Amino acid sequence: MADLRLVELSAATIVAVNTLSLKPGQEQFLAPLSYGIAATVVNPQTSWQRVVLDGDEVVGFVSANFDPEASVEHFRSVLWRINVDADDQGRGIGRFAVERLLDEARSRGLEHVDVIYESGEEGPEAFFQRVGFTPVGETEYGEIIAEVRL
Repeated sequence: MADLRLVELSAATIVAVNTLSLKPGQEQFLAPLSYGIAATVVNPQTSWQRVVLDGDEVVGFVSANFDPEASVEHFRSVLWRINVDADDQGRGIGRFAVERLLDEARSRGLEHVDVIYESGEEGPEAFFQRVGFTPVGETEYGEIIAEVRL
């Protein structure tokens, strides 16, 4: 894991990102990857999508949106998606991706980063809490809104 780095999502990495695997039970907590990738087309000025490489191997993907003008507060600086390949989970790759995301938010002068997720036994809640997100509310659909203050 000594050679982790982020690169922008590109034609060279998109196929590998689309084939990242999940552990059993995780798929119910994740929208199809194509939804997250489509955000770049819809919001190219505010979308931030990076691929996590370990050496030359694609091991993860992180997608965020930075839009200080968004009408909904928790959409102004938000982690939309984080995927780490099932075989690579537990190695610190997700933490690395979140830390780089927080660095990016700081460099933009933002005060927090939010994440919205569903709670559940196989869900991402424990991971988000381990990397510093604290629940601050709920959506109208019962999803958890959590944030890291910068």
